[in-house]
Amino acid sequence: MVRRRTVRVTSSALVLALVPMLTVAGCGDQDTPAKPVVTQESVATTATPTTTAPAPTTVPAPPVPTGTDGTVRNDHEPGPREVLVEVNVNGGLAGVRNQLIVHYDGTYTTRSGTQDPRSGRMTAAEVAALRAALEDPAYAKVPTRPTEQPVADGFQYVVTHRYRVVVAADGERPPALQRVFEALPDGGPPTGP
Repeated sequence: MVRRRTVRVTSSALVLALVPMLTVAGCGDQDTPAKPVVTQESVATTATPTTTAPAPTTVPAPPVPTGTDGTVRNDHEPGPREVLVEVNVNGGLAGVRNQLIVHYDGTYTTRSGTQDPRSGRMTAAEVAALRAALEDPAYAKVPTRPTEQPVADGFQYVVTHRYRVVVAADGERPPALQRVFEALPDGGPPTGP
């Protein structure tokens, strides 16, 4: 088995190696032709290419609020215009890509495909019911990824609340997730084209 060695050169190491060459290239008699100057580009084109595995595709986690001592803060009371929950729906026979965003003050926006966004406002009681469903300890136990085989031509739901993302599919709705869906405005997640 033949092994290849990969050499990685950092830009600072490359500059340090090239500084003596660059200073020498500028010295000498005016009648003597200048020596070719080695640049970072010429070194990069002659270096052995490195191969790296493609980066895994993952959803980046939102930043977690921390205090000055680095501990996670739980005392943050969200402002009225902060997002309470975001629900993205993909799939179905029509291949929808819809979104619902609900703010803590009860205002919400729904985007369905290429249609103009629609806005509305939930009552205080409706917002309280939605917050209770999202903050229910049973909802914290809902799996963050589907555990069953997806339904053919079914929908996929991506629910983001604070720093937690739950991905669910049709046919797999634990009662705590169903309670969140029932508390959403306009009759639940936007599944229409």
